[in-house]
Amino acid sequence: MCGIVGYLGTKEAFPILIKGLHRLEYRGYDSAGVALVDKNGNLNVYKTKGKVANLEDYCRDKDISGTVGIAHTRWATHGEPSDKNAHPHFSQSKHIALIHNGIIENYLTIKSFLIEKGYKFQSETDTEVLVQLIEYVMQEHKLPLYEAVYQALTQVIGAYAIGVIEKDNPNILVTARTASPLIVGIGDGEFFLGSDASPIVEYTKNVIYPEDRQVIKIERGKEIEIRSLDKEELIKPEIKQIQLSLDDIEKGGFPHFMLKEIFEQPKSLSLCMNGRLQREQKEIILSGVRENIDKFAKAKRILITACGTSWHAGLIGKYLFETLCRIPVEVEVASEFRYRNPVVFKEDVLIAISQSGETADTLAAMELAKKQGAFIYGICNVVGSSVARLTDSGTYTHAGPEIGVASTKAFTTQVCVLAMTALAVAKELHTIKEEDYKRIVTELCNIEEKISTILKKTKEIEDISKIFTYARNFLYLGRGFNYPVAMEGALKLKEISYIHAEGYPAAEMKHGPIALIDEEMPIVVVAPHYDMYNKILSNVQEVKARKGRIIAIVTEGDVDIKKQADYTIEIPQTEECLSPLLTVIPLQLLSYYVAIAKGRNVDQPRNLAKSVTVE
Repeated sequence: MCGIVGYLGTKEAFPILIKGLHRLEYRGYDSAGVALVDKNGNLNVYKTKGKVANLEDYCRDKDISGTVGIAHTRWATHGEPSDKNAHPHFSQSKHIALIHNGIIENYLTIKSFLIEKGYKFQSETDTEVLVQLIEYVMQEHKLPLYEAVYQALTQVIGAYAIGVIEKDNPNILVTARTASPLIVGIGDGEFFLGSDASPIVEYTKNVIYPEDRQVIKIERGKEIEIRSLDKEELIKPEIKQIQLSLDDIEKGGFPHFMLKEIFEQPKSLSLCMNGRLQREQKEIILSGVRENIDKFAKAKRILITACGTSWHAGLIGKYLFETLCRIPVEVEVASEFRYRNPVVFKEDVLIAISQSGETADTLAAMELAKKQGAFIYGICNVVGSSVARLTDSGTYTHAGPEIGVASTKAFTTQVCVLAMTALAVAKELHTIKEEDYKRIVTELCNIEEKISTILKKTKEIEDISKIFTYARNFLYLGRGFNYPVAMEGALKLKEISYIHAEGYPAAEMKHGPIALIDEEMPIVVVAPHYDMYNKILSNVQEVKARKGRIIAIVTEGDVDIKKQADYTIEIPQTEECLSPLLTVIPLQLLSYYVAIAKGRNVDQPRNLAKSVTVE
C-alpha cells in the first residue's frame, strides 16, 4: 500500500504536498518523492529511499517552486525500496510524471511491448511501465494528456489510484482509480488528491469519491471532468462533506498515535454506540439489521470474512452470533476464501469487516459472494470506502481515524458493532430471552467506563512490560470468547516489537506448544472468571509445573490464578460475550510498552502498512 497526494491551485504546492505525505506516512514509508512543474516550466522530480523527513532534507537546496504537483510515500510491492524505485516516475522524455498506489497485473506484457518500441526503463516497478505507456499513447496518437491516460488505462489490468502531471501543461492534473482508495478535494480555486481525507481536511471539507474505472481531469479555472472507462458519457461529480477534523489526525500530546488510539477507545466506543444503543430504553436499533431482518431470518449460515485484526474480530463475531442468534457461522480469511472456489448459497449472509474499507482481499471475497447471490453486510470505519459502496447494507464503526499501523480502537469498535448486530438480530428472531437481552445491553452501556478503569493501570502494565524485553518468543492462551483475544494480543506483539508470538486455545497447549515452555518463556493467559475458569486454571498449573513465566489477565478479586501467576492484571467483571472489549486492552498496552522498551517505531513498524490495498 502507498499514499498519494496531489495539488493544483494558486498556492505553492510543495509545503502542501509534504504535509500531506507526513499525514499519509502510515500508509508507506520505504521511500518518498515529489514532482512539481516549477515557475520556469521545468518538471522536477525529487525522491529518496526512507521516510518523508529524508525527502525534506534532500529538497532543501532544490527548486521546489510551482503551484501544481504530485507526491507519494511508498510501501514496496514491485522492486525493493530504493531511490530509483521510489515514485514519482518519469516517462522516457521526462515530460510526464506519475504516482501510483496499486499493482498493474499485466505490466510485464506491456513492458515487453514498450521495450520492442525502444523504451528503456530505469526502475523495477510496474508503475514506470504505466507512465511509459501513457507517453507512448500520447505520442503515437497525438493525444492530450487526459485522453492519453484514458486510452492507456483501457489496456491496463490491475488496481490503481494515480496522479499524472506533464511539463508542457501546468494547468492540468489527471487522476484515476480502480480498486485503490482515492479522494478528490475541491477548494476555492484549488484541488487536492489524497489516498484518504487526512491530507485534505485542513483545506476543504468538499470532496468527491471517484468510483472504480473513472478517469478525472482537473484543470485550473474549470469544472472537474469525469469519464468512465466503461462508458463514453461524462459523469456529474457528486460532492460530499468529509466528517473529519484536524484534531482527529494529530497526536494530541501523546508520544505515539498508537498510545493515543488505545486511550481513545472509551470515546470511540461511545461514538460507535451513539444513536444505536438507546441507553434509557436498553434497546439496540440498527437500521441495517431491522430493514434486512428477513435476510438474517432466512440465512442458512453467516459467513464472516476479513484479514488480520479484523479476522480476529470476526472470530469473536462467530461466538456472538452462534451464542445469541443460533445461526451457524463460518469465519474465513479473505485471501483464502477468494481463491478456494467456496460454496456460497443465495440464503447466506456474508459479513465483511475492514477498518479501511479498502482491503483488496476482503473486497474480492465480497465480490465473489455477491456474484453467487449472498447478502453482503459490511462493517468498516471509513465513510465512502469501497467496502461501504459494495455492500447491500452495513454498519460504520465510527472509530475515527486510526493512524497507528497496529490496529487498536478499530478492533474494539468492530467487536462492539458485531455484538450490537448479534443482539439486534437475536431480539428480532426471538432467540434470546428478554431478561438476557436487557442484561447484556445494560452491560454494554457500562463498557466505556470499565475500559477507562483499565487504562488507569498503565504504569502497572508498563512496569511488567519492561521485565520481558529479553524474550524472543511469547505464548498467548485463551478460551471461548477470549481465544481470539489471545491471537490478537500475539499479533500486536509481533507487529510492533518483532518478538515472535503465537495465540492458542489454552487446551490445545498440550497438543504441541507445551514443548516450548521453560523458565525463559513468557505465557500470557487471558483468564477472566467464567464457566471455563477451572479449565484454564488447570492449564495455568500445567504451565507453572514447567516453570513458564505467567502474565495473567484476570477478573477483579481473582484468587486462584493469582496464586499461580507471576504477574496479574485485573479487569472489571462484565458479561462473557462482551469480555473481549476489556481483556484486549491490557494486551494492547503490554505490546506497546514492550516495543517502546526495545526502541521500536510503534506507529510505523518495519515492512507493514496500515491497510493492504493490493494482493
